[in-house]
Amino acid sequence: MKKSIAIIALLFSVQIFSQAIYEDERYVPETDPLVLKNLEEWQGKKFGLLMHWGTYSQWGIVESWSICPEDYGWCERKKGSNPSNYNDYIKDYEGLRKTFNPVKFDPERWAKAAKYAGMKYMVFTTKHHDGFNMYDTKYSDYKITSKDVPFHSNPKADVLKEVFNAFRTEKISTGAYFSKPDWHSEYYWDPYFPPFDRNVNYDPALYPEKWQKYVDFTHNQIMEILTNYGKVDILWLDGGWVRKRDQVNIKENYAEKFTENESKNGFIKHRVVDQDPKMDELVAKARVKQPGLIVVDRAVHGKNQNYLTPEGRVPAKTLPYPWESCIPAGGGWSYTPDAQYLTGRQGIHMLVDIVAKGGNLLLNIAPSPEGEWDKAAYDLLQAYGDWMKVNCTAIYNTKPIEPYKEENICFTQNKAGNVYAFYLAKDGENKIPAEVTVKSISPKKGTKITLLGSKTALKWTKFDKGFKVLIPESLRNNLPCKEAWTLKIEAINR
Repeated sequence: MKKSIAIIALLFSVQIFSQAIYEDERYVPETDPLVLKNLEEWQGKKFGLLMHWGTYSQWGIVESWSICPEDYGWCERKKGSNPSNYNDYIKDYEGLRKTFNPVKFDPERWAKAAKYAGMKYMVFTTKHHDGFNMYDTKYSDYKITSKDVPFHSNPKADVLKEVFNAFRTEKISTGAYFSKPDWHSEYYWDPYFPPFDRNVNYDPALYPEKWQKYVDFTHNQIMEILTNYGKVDILWLDGGWVRKRDQVNIKENYAEKFTENESKNGFIKHRVVDQDPKMDELVAKARVKQPGLIVVDRAVHGKNQNYLTPEGRVPAKTLPYPWESCIPAGGGWSYTPDAQYLTGRQGIHMLVDIVAKGGNLLLNIAPSPEGEWDKAAYDLLQAYGDWMKVNCTAIYNTKPIEPYKEENICFTQNKAGNVYAFYLAKDGENKIPAEVTVKSISPKKGTKITLLGSKTALKWTKFDKGFKVLIPESLRNNLPCKEAWTLKIEAINR
């Protein structure tokens, strides 16, 4: 996953851009009944945790991408003994395993904080594009449990096992992030050839046996995770460029993308390569081992992308398929020293905005080289949890209702027909106003309106379009939560 843009900017300013990308996105509905059941349950969970963690955390740099020879500012090499020399840099980067020793690793604390925040599922990076494995794989020596990694002798050395067990204890569903490209594997970046970009560095059509070895390697690793690490609810695959392409699509893609991938001097940033990982075969095997497994083959149109994942952005309106915005809580996807985290208000408003549009929020928190979360991450989850204690019934298992949002008021509805109106605090506001006017929802005559966290029935007045509700001073001086307040409307006119 690419390095995020500034936190504040990505919250709301990129919505128009994101909608242009996703509103025409094609989606192939799932047909497996058990997967459909699990997918519906997943949509009701609304809030999850993503964690990017690897040896790169020691340098506080973007995850994996600095070893990719593509010429982008966000993956510029700045660390190591000789960042101006690519070969020296690779040696230094892969040498980070020899100093990786996260002795403060405490997944139980992470899981408890996530549970308090109201997170219902999690996704952990088993392996990112650099190929370093955060679990005890038998298919690679480039892993957390190798003898040249100081942490290998720690009782918690099999990080994935410890993380999954800790989160399952807190009744949080588990997801495995796995990178389809592996820039350490000799079957993906063959050492005979230089790497050109993010893609496989040879033509799979010319070296089919070599490519088949990579496919087998990838399948073996994924099946290893699904076999040795208990119940896995989500297989979250990254590296969407690793996919089957027909020649027509390749030519069309070159024609469409050539300009944007080309520098002024004609240097192509990255190519379009037919590199088929045989996902249909893999998913069939995976669901024999893990029936009902949700598979997210990110950015690859087809039946193996059970939900879509707008990255670092929130769509401008509802989308006609299951979706999840993955957003960094602070800094980038990977650990960043002195990262600026979302405030409680920013985080809560973002969650409400996403849920009102029918999506889920997958919030990324990056552990430090020592295996800790920043205090600011815990503070953010504390703020979420304090708010969710009062308002979670308006979040979980809800659906969008038009118009989804009216100025600073968002809406959801539950299966019983109750409608929730979230008043998002404006700048400088620490209380809900004494009068709240809603123009787009019309309560039924005599219906009860309350503020979540209070049993007091509120007085309200019907207008030709909408209604006005009065918030008594006694309630305004003793509000049950901060940052956003939720009106529960028991029934509305349809």
